[in-house]
Amino acid sequence: MASNPAATAQQPSTISIRRLGVFLGAQITGVDLSRPLEPASVEAIRSAHAEHGVLVFPEQRISGDDLMRFGRYFGALSVHPFSTSAAQHPELIVYDNREGNPPAATDIWHSDETFRECPPMGTALCAKTIPELGGDTVFCSMAAVYDGLSDRMQQFLSGLEAVHDFKPFKPLFRATPEGRRRLHAYEERYPPATHPVVRVHPMTGKKAIFVNPQFTLCIKGMEESESRNLLEWLFRRTTTLEYQYRHRWAPDMLVFWDNRWLQHAAVHDYYPQRRLMERVTIAGDRPVGDAPPADPRALRRYLMPPITAFEATRHKRQHDLD
Repeated sequence: MASNPAATAQQPSTISIRRLGVFLGAQITGVDLSRPLEPASVEAIRSAHAEHGVLVFPEQRISGDDLMRFGRYFGALSVHPFSTSAAQHPELIVYDNREGNPPAATDIWHSDETFRECPPMGTALCAKTIPELGGDTVFCSMAAVYDGLSDRMQQFLSGLEAVHDFKPFKPLFRATPEGRRRLHAYEERYPPATHPVVRVHPMTGKKAIFVNPQFTLCIKGMEESESRNLLEWLFRRTTTLEYQYRHRWAPDMLVFWDNRWLQHAAVHDYYPQRRLMERVTIAGDRPVGDAPPADPRALRRYLMPPITAFEATRHKRQHDLD
C-alpha cells in the first residue's frame, strides 16, 4: 500500500473530460493518481464530480495510500462502521468477494450511508481484480428523477422529510444477549436520521430525490400506508433506463461518484468469481432541502385521535407501571 515518497505534484492542463451518458457519467484522462495533484487539477475534478456525478479514471495503478490521498483532496475520510476495512487503515475499505465470501447486500439501490446525520459527499472505488463476466455497477441520476416529475408532484414533495436507518446491517448482530447489547450500542451511536426528500446540491443547486430502499424507513409524520405507497413509487423511479449509467469495470480503474444526487447498485452476478476492490468514502454535510419542513398538521389527519395525544387522561397500561 506504500506510495512513492519521492513523487512530486504533477502539473495540471492535461486533464481531459469525455461524457459517457446523457444525465450522468464522464471519463477523466490525462491525470496520474499515483502522484500528488496540483490544486488546479483538484478543482477541475471537484467541478466535474458535481456536474457529471460519476467520474471514471481508467488505467490508474495506485496503492491504498494513493487512494486515501486522492479522497482527502475532497474532504475528511470517514470510517464505515459496518464494513471490511484494512487492518492498519480503517478509512480504507477492502471488498474481496470470492468463493466462501459472497458480496454483501449492495445490489439494492442506495446512496452511501444515508443513516448518518451527515451522509458522505462522495465515494471513490478502485478495481484491483475483476471477474471475467459480471460485477458491473449501475448508477441513477436522482436529479433526473426529480426533473422528470410533474410540477404538481414536485410541489407535493417539497418540504417532506424522510427517516433513514442502518436497518440492512442489523442482521450482522447475533440474536444473543451480547449481540443485542452491541446492537443497542450502535443504535445509540447512529439513531435514525431525518433528511429532506428533495435535496439541493451545495455546488450546483440541482434538486434531487434523496430517499432510497436500502436505508429509508418512512416519510416523517405521514400515515404509514401513505408513506409506504409514496416511497415505493419513488423507489421505482430508479428503474427508468434513461436515468441510468451502467459501468463495466476494468482492472486499475477508479470511479468517483457523488452521493448527493446519485444512487447506485452493485450487480451480484459474478459469484464465485473473485472481485477485489478498494474504497474510500469522503465525509459530507447535513443535507439541505428545497423548502422548510412541512407543517406536521398537513401530513396526517385523525378521525379518531391517537391515545398518545392524551398522556394525562388516558388509562395506564402495564408497561407504564413496570
